[in-house]
Amino acid sequence: MMDGSGLPTTRSTCPYCGVGCGVLLTPDGNGGLLVKGDPGHPANFGKLCSKGSALGETVGEEVNRGYRLRTPLVDGKPASWDDALQTVADKFRAAQQEYGPDACAFYVSGQLLTEDYYVANKLIKGFIGTANIDTNSRLCMASTVAGHKRAFGTDTVPGTYEDLDEADLIVLVGSNLAWCHPVLFQRVLAAREKRGARIIVVDPRRTASCDAADLHLKLVLGSDVALFNDLLARIEDAGAVDADYIAQTDGIAEAMAAARENNPTETGLTSEELDAFAAEWIGTEKVVTVFSQGVNQSTSGADKVNAILNCHLATGRIGRPGLGPLSVTGQPNAMGGREVGGLANMLACHLDLENADHRAAVKTFWDAPEMPEAAGLKAVDMFRAVGAGKIKALWIIHTNPAVSMPEADAVREAIAGCDFVAVSDVTGRTDTARLADVLLPAAAWAEKDGTVTNSDRTISRQRAVLPSFAGARADWDILAEVGRRMGWKDVFNYQHPAEIFREHAALSGIAGQMGRDFDISGLAELSRDEYGALKPLRWPVSATRQGGRFFSEGDFFHATGKVKLVPVRWRPPAAKTGPRYPFRFNTGCLRDQWHTMTRTALSARLSSHLAEPFLDIHPDDARSLGLAPADLVSVKSPQGSAILRSRITDDVTTGQVFAPMHWTGETAPSARIDALVAGSVDPVSGQPESKAAVVDVRKFEAAWYGFAVSL
Repeated sequence: MMDGSGLPTTRSTCPYCGVGCGVLLTPDGNGGLLVKGDPGHPANFGKLCSKGSALGETVGEEVNRGYRLRTPLVDGKPASWDDALQTVADKFRAAQQEYGPDACAFYVSGQLLTEDYYVANKLIKGFIGTANIDTNSRLCMASTVAGHKRAFGTDTVPGTYEDLDEADLIVLVGSNLAWCHPVLFQRVLAAREKRGARIIVVDPRRTASCDAADLHLKLVLGSDVALFNDLLARIEDAGAVDADYIAQTDGIAEAMAAARENNPTETGLTSEELDAFAAEWIGTEKVVTVFSQGVNQSTSGADKVNAILNCHLATGRIGRPGLGPLSVTGQPNAMGGREVGGLANMLACHLDLENADHRAAVKTFWDAPEMPEAAGLKAVDMFRAVGAGKIKALWIIHTNPAVSMPEADAVREAIAGCDFVAVSDVTGRTDTARLADVLLPAAAWAEKDGTVTNSDRTISRQRAVLPSFAGARADWDILAEVGRRMGWKDVFNYQHPAEIFREHAALSGIAGQMGRDFDISGLAELSRDEYGALKPLRWPVSATRQGGRFFSEGDFFHATGKVKLVPVRWRPPAAKTGPRYPFRFNTGCLRDQWHTMTRTALSARLSSHLAEPFLDIHPDDARSLGLAPADLVSVKSPQGSAILRSRITDDVTTGQVFAPMHWTGETAPSARIDALVAGSVDPVSGQPESKAAVVDVRKFEAAWYGFAVSL
């Protein structure tokens, strides 16, 4: 297509959050891009957030000179692709043969396209023979996966973004939608403007989302289960249980009994606040409950998810327009990774790794020599195994665990001590890339071609519009070449991502025949041209169905055909405050930064918003510590330490502090926030508790400090 000036314009998808906004990309004639929102994309209808609007500032030779990798590095020295890829293949083959397949591991990313993810999963599970592949999505949405599977039998997102447009009440739980998913927040505001929709925010911290809220429930951090258990009991008391729908469920009596063991005072909310919340929720048929990292990143994250689902299931408020639970994901292809089995406890196409029939179906389809029978190591356990010397060969792809993992100092040391580490990334200037034995230059956004799936199951194309930077290669191509060099030439003989997509779609048809939800077999015969022209569409896509919502009429994926209400009980965060560590430490994102800033930091405009690391602290706590605004503060936990700038605000409650998580050893060596976070995980999902560490806070008495100003 052409823009108004006659320049060629390409439809693609934004590489940031899971909203999955469509973008229009037009070369600017100087090696860069002009970026606009795509009015025809169903996720955003032309709108973009600050990060998406600045994408053009992060690409091109001028921006990336000295930043992007130009050649593979082996032991820190430039090498040919042939030597680098052969080294990776040889090291993984040696580890597999000498120590067994479980001595190998991949740690991958929601930045991968679905085709990349599929090849990685196939290589390590079907051919290297271990389930030791996990993804930074484990840090983002694993608790939602676990909650969905416990309730529905599969990891199914029931609703769509259109439900936000039609809702009368929208409840944001542990979600600063205004900053983390701004385009969806604009839809929420539009629903308020057009329909008079009301907004409730459930969050221990006042955020930008609260500015539009009719009610902000500033609950005790981590007490979401207590809140929704109280709501579930009130649903029964009010006679609001949907008798027809509940006939399709298992576990209602047990879930209600557990809810009635609840003490709502554990939320820290007043009886008036609890009454107001219950009255709004129970009294409004069209209610959408949006939840995100404040729910997921917890040692009780899966229980929080099921507490929310229980309320929707008890009232039958699911799978119909304008109502239902909606998980919003943090990464552009977290959903695609879930679809291809990118987590250590999953198989491709929502098949179950520990189900013998499912394993046999995938093994046969792939013509694989072996298939692991048990789940692999999830992220926290994986890096602990690396540190213990149990993992001998590790491949990290498009992620920065030396910064983003909990216990980040220990993770950095583990990677540094591993026998062999390969890293695929666009730059060598990350904390993790500097630890690699082999560093592989991968194609970046706008240089690579494939698909992604957003938070409401919409599959969109990311398209290449710029040439690969200095010979960088697509991730599927790198992975497939290593597979060929390890001896599996025919099964990894891909020449184009369309071939991988067709294979994935064909496998999903087998999954559909086995009673799974994920089925895109209707796309299994796409030609390369049809794949190139593929428009956004929501799965499933099969001979009998395309898109839509799930579960309005039941049709669940447990063997019984019923849905399960899961009995859950509130429990506090794993770390306990005390005299040594009296503050509860919450973490999160900024409006204009993304993860560890490897892309957003390239934009001066984005970097001007809240430009240095800080710690939010309540005025009463600041007063007791003798802190003034902008003082330097020392923050220490049992795991690590940081030095941050104090920001005194009543957005947080007394006894609670908050810091954003973006800065790294590259950008602020004393502000690596995840060095403070313990590796405590949810027992069901394996997701770390990133928002409830404990810390000590003191004024940092610097002998002197200065500022560097650059123009």
